[in-house]
Amino acid sequence: MAGKDYYEILGVSKSADADEIKSAYRRLAKKYHPDLNKTPEAAEKFKEINEAYEVLGDEKKRANYDQYGSADGPQFQGGGFGGDFSGFGGGFGGFSDIFSDIFSAFGGGGSGPRMQQRGDDIVISMRLSFDEAIFGVEKLISFNRVETCSKCNGTGAKNGREFTTCPDCKGSGRVRIQQNTMFGTTIRESVCPRCSGTGKMIKERCEECGGKGCKRVPAQVRVKVPAGIDDGQTIRMRGEGNAPAGQGISGDLNIKVTVGQHPIFKRVGTDLLFDLYVPFTTCLLGGKVEIPLTRGTKVIDIDAGTQNGTVIRVKGKGVKVLNREAYGDLLVTIKSEIPKSLTKKGRDLLKELEAKFDENDYPKAKEFKGKMKNL
Repeated sequence: MAGKDYYEILGVSKSADADEIKSAYRRLAKKYHPDLNKTPEAAEKFKEINEAYEVLGDEKKRANYDQYGSADGPQFQGGGFGGDFSGFGGGFGGFSDIFSDIFSAFGGGGSGPRMQQRGDDIVISMRLSFDEAIFGVEKLISFNRVETCSKCNGTGAKNGREFTTCPDCKGSGRVRIQQNTMFGTTIRESVCPRCSGTGKMIKERCEECGGKGCKRVPAQVRVKVPAGIDDGQTIRMRGEGNAPAGQGISGDLNIKVTVGQHPIFKRVGTDLLFDLYVPFTTCLLGGKVEIPLTRGTKVIDIDAGTQNGTVIRVKGKGVKVLNREAYGDLLVTIKSEIPKSLTKKGRDLLKELEAKFDENDYPKAKEFKGKMKNL
């Protein structure tokens, strides 16, 4: 033990009193106990912490350490920490009490209430139309789930009364298990294997559920689908899943949403997109065009000289933001459409129009020609 600074290991000063040393040890033991900390260095650090507390937690050993640098006084010849601290009985309550407290904080301590069992979650699918997802809808869905047996109230016993207290856990549903390891004695809690955590032993089984305390039945739930829900999102309904075997709380119902496509709109987040095909003359001369909205229509202006592929943003005409009073936008991409065929009169008119333009009226074409000359 000689050569190590036990005060530094526990992170306390040499003037620390018994309560400070005990508090520091408890904190570090929780942090580095190998059952709770799986890092490679935890076991060695835990051993070192216990070595320090074995000395500083005992008044006589601490006095020897302070005076001679060794817990055994001036005659100490060496030897390491042996790992057996189950019998330590210094003025701080002992290792066994401390470890009982530590593991109680992580679910131990058999005097507390029994942990509630929780049923499994259920995952189902729901298909919505595009409009149902945009505006929200209320639906009644049917599925099968496990529910607590009404005949025995989840006890599994006939009439809910034909049972006795489990002799192993005395009705708590939890048992304490003591283990001796190289680091000493640890105490942990687990579900009582005899009664499976119920705290009860059935004398006569319920005829309705066969002693399981639950059974699978058809169920219906009314679901309020919020406006703005998107494809692939999930609606979680707390407590609408399967009931546990016996008494406890039910799991959740998870409804995965699939949304159908719209004939015009494409959704990206809360924005709606669509391509608006207009005659090329509208792009040249400008004009007013009626466009569809999720509800109704709207007239937009197309400026003269609008280029093919121009995007016009219509603010606030997209999808409602989920659970908020805000909306995305409608993005309209202008597609200039050229006639597939022309009459002789039409061609003559276009040739006459073409003669009135020069290359400066087509800056991008002119720029491209310039690049071609430099190749």
